[in-house]
Amino acid sequence: MIGRSDGLAGCVRDGRHVLALRVYYEDTDAGGMVYYANYLKFAERARTEMLRLAGFDHGAIADRFGLALVVRDCALSYKCPARLDDLLEVRSRFLEMGGASMTAEQLICRETRELARLEVRLACMTGGGRPSRIPQALREALSAYHGAANKDNDSTEKRE
Repeated sequence: MIGRSDGLAGCVRDGRHVLALRVYYEDTDAGGMVYYANYLKFAERARTEMLRLAGFDHGAIADRFGLALVVRDCALSYKCPARLDDLLEVRSRFLEMGGASMTAEQLICRETRELARLEVRLACMTGGGRPSRIPQALREALSAYHGAANKDNDSTEKRE
């Protein structure tokens, strides 16, 4: 089930959550390219909006279940820089859904060109910092974003 959206939460396309972002001056370094750490911020925004679109923002997860989703591992590969005023898409899907963790793949793209690829493992934790099973309702809500395709053969990257 897809939750309510205010229009800013993105959309689901081809089994992926898609969030459009514009690169602003504040996102760039002195060379006019997106500062490396900001790709992590873009990915975090997209994961937050993906949850919101599924009907479970971070506050709802905390209030309803007493849980939080925290980043346990993150791998990021940079392929091509984004620049000031670029219109980007963060394309997110879940590769794996375990008992207490899930792994997301996030591609940051400009049109058909893949600029960065992240693989992020999220852990479900109690307020006391202990691992907890992912609630069934959340698992079901996120199933719309679970891609079973082989990530190595499912790239939007334009090869040059």
